[in-house]
Amino acid sequence: MSEQEEVRALYKRLIGRWNHRDASGMASLFTDDGSQVGFDGSAINGRLEIEAHLAPIFAKHPTPPFICKVREVRRLGDSAALLRAIVGMVPPGSVDINPALNAIQTLVAERVDGHWRVALFQNTPAAFHDRPEEAQAFSAELRKLLAEARA
Repeated sequence: MSEQEEVRALYKRLIGRWNHRDASGMASLFTDDGSQVGFDGSAINGRLEIEAHLAPIFAKHPTPPFICKVREVRRLGDSAALLRAIVGMVPPGSVDINPALNAIQTLVAERVDGHWRVALFQNTPAAFHDRPEEAQAFSAELRKLLAEARA
């Protein structure tokens, strides 16, 4: 497997653990001092804090699963890589994405002891203020992914 494929696989595991509401599993993919920036702007640092932050969210809220598309993976030096993706969410009881939950995700991966780990994961709202055509195109791209996933 190429390094790009390994980083993509790390991201896929991270998203899979979110979609399965697995706080411990999700946190285990981070470096010990990894960081997460949530959709609401919360900044959480360290694997243990990430798990402690996610566990009550998964326990108390019906978090929607992500539908995602990786747009880029590239190396950042000898032991780091950057992944950028677009995501949408289909809320419970719905069959369509909720455009208010669309986001751009950035993952910085670090190779530690021969394995890729998440050093930073950021989930930024794709608001496209005053650019409705970009927001609509973003949602259309995600809806196409959703339709393909269901086919």
